[in-house]
Amino acid sequence: MASKRNRMSNEINAGSMADIAFLLLIFFLVTTTISEDKGVLVKLPPWSDEPPEAIKLNTRNIYSVLVNSNNQLLVRGEPMNIKDLKNNTKNFIANPQHMENMAEDPTKALISIRNDRGTKYGTYLEVYNELKAAYNELYEEAAMKKFGKGMDDLSSVQQKEIKDAYPLVISEAEATSFGEEK
Repeated sequence: MASKRNRMSNEINAGSMADIAFLLLIFFLVTTTISEDKGVLVKLPPWSDEPPEAIKLNTRNIYSVLVNSNNQLLVRGEPMNIKDLKNNTKNFIANPQHMENMAEDPTKALISIRNDRGTKYGTYLEVYNELKAAYNELYEEAAMKKFGKGMDDLSSVQQKEIKDAYPLVISEAEATSFGEEK
């Protein structure tokens, strides 16, 4: 009879353990936030079934950036290091010396990016970030010159005025096949 008591006293009632584990699981699922990758924020044009109008652009106003499958840059037909891209882009858009081979006016400047399908995503983002950084620096310089404040300290009307003076126009051409450069 003593052996029956020992067996009974060694048992633990685990019937509610599954319920507790389930409640804990639900609690952590509800309270945990999952960070989302934001990616590249780009405003896309609205969808249209009609083919786009053919716009005649002056090649002087086009800043073409080609990235090949070896992650090398060709900017306006010349090889360039990614580190030099931001300053070169700023000079092209603003054209402070009024050179004939740079944009006529910042409002007419167009940045064209074309990647190879073999281009690494990291390189694509790095190039895109450098181009956006060029515009951001132009915005800051224009805000300081015109209003004496940084871009973040301006009212929305003043920010719009600066952005209208330097409109961000980045065109992405369809990627070329792996290793094909045109």
